[in-house]
Amino acid sequence: MRQLKIMVLTACDKNNRVAVKLFVNSFFLLCPFFLLGQSMGKDSLLQEVTLKSAVDYAIVHQPQIQQSIIDQQILETTIRSKLADWYPQINFNYNLQHNFIVQTAIIGGNAIKLGVNNTSAGQFTVSQAIFNKDVLLASRTKTDARLQARQLTSNNKIELAADVSKAFYDVLSTEQQIKVSTTNIQRIEQSLRDAFNQYKAGIADKIDYKRATITLNNSKAAKRSNEELLKAKLENLKTLMGYPLSASLNIVYDSLQMEKEIALDTSQEANYTARIEYQLLETQRRLLQYNVQYNKWSYLPTISANGAYNLSYQNNNFAKIYSNNFPNSFAALTLGFPIFQGGKRKAALQAAQLELERNNLDIINLKNSVNSAYTQAMAVYKSNLENFQALKQNLVLAKEVYDVLQLQYKSGIKAYLEVITSETDLRTAEINYYASLYQLLASKIDVQKALGQIVY
Repeated sequence: MRQLKIMVLTACDKNNRVAVKLFVNSFFLLCPFFLLGQSMGKDSLLQEVTLKSAVDYAIVHQPQIQQSIIDQQILETTIRSKLADWYPQINFNYNLQHNFIVQTAIIGGNAIKLGVNNTSAGQFTVSQAIFNKDVLLASRTKTDARLQARQLTSNNKIELAADVSKAFYDVLSTEQQIKVSTTNIQRIEQSLRDAFNQYKAGIADKIDYKRATITLNNSKAAKRSNEELLKAKLENLKTLMGYPLSASLNIVYDSLQMEKEIALDTSQEANYTARIEYQLLETQRRLLQYNVQYNKWSYLPTISANGAYNLSYQNNNFAKIYSNNFPNSFAALTLGFPIFQGGKRKAALQAAQLELERNNLDIINLKNSVNSAYTQAMAVYKSNLENFQALKQNLVLAKEVYDVLQLQYKSGIKAYLEVITSETDLRTAEINYYASLYQLLASKIDVQKALGQIVY
């Protein structure tokens, strides 16, 4: 850092040295804080996990998405590597050789040595591709290859967003069941105390509080079961998010807001062109068309220009080997024309055409399957919507029945069995209501995915 400060001060005139010095000192003083802030921002965990923050976190941290981004970078370097062949290729070769026995030839009846004891050569070569089908293919397909890589990443993000959303709703459903069980246990415990006090007072027999005990034990067992399921579902959500397994998730949500988000326009029609799968197949089709053209180019010659400048040092005395140079140079135009390859080019061309034909059938199949998937997703959504509305009404009715029966039991009008039954109905209604809400939201995601409305 000190050397950098000296270089900056030296480069400035004397009138600006004080200002530059203050700037450099301030920069190096504040730089650690900037870096620390960036590091904390990147590595910090979520304080509150909403559906949006869970999906956003997963898009950034999920290993599969990171792999897709790395694949894009790999493709970019591959493209640069292929396109580099369009540039002039310059090389240098060096050789140092000692001949233990110099080659001899008979010329005019005389034995004449061809060469000297020591030789050294340096060769500068340059070549330029004029027509090469491999380089031409790379140049023609680079745009679509990059687009395909981006679309693959987008497709992975869409799949991940849908999976994280469903896992998030699954966690909420289990959490709500635990909360319902907790409230239910509190009600049963109060009922148990009331039933026991009535038994002690001689107003009721012991059957009532024993029934309350059975119901209480069942509710506690259901709660413990859901608590164990919740641990597994949280771990699944962490895995999908790419969240540290040792960290905890503080799930926050607004049930009323979620209930407002269940609405969906059911008059929409499926549009396969909006699906990322169709866009991927279209990009693949263009790449396959280039591949067909590439195989047709195999019947054309390759053309390149090349040249060389050779340094040739020869001397019988090794110490003076570089005293005599006999250089030579040349320039050439090379044309390579494959005449017969055993039918290899024809077979490769036919394979490329068949792959293109297969891709066309994939597009037709996708068009058919998109409509089927959308119809099925919409049917499930409508079914869940009807179920949700019915269960919401059931919850209101079950609460009213329980409250009335509880008062009637305390007044000695109703039997305790009816209270237990109404309490069970209320717990079931609450659990079913929340389960149906999250099932409805999950089915809405399937509809949006079928419509191609989830975009990344």
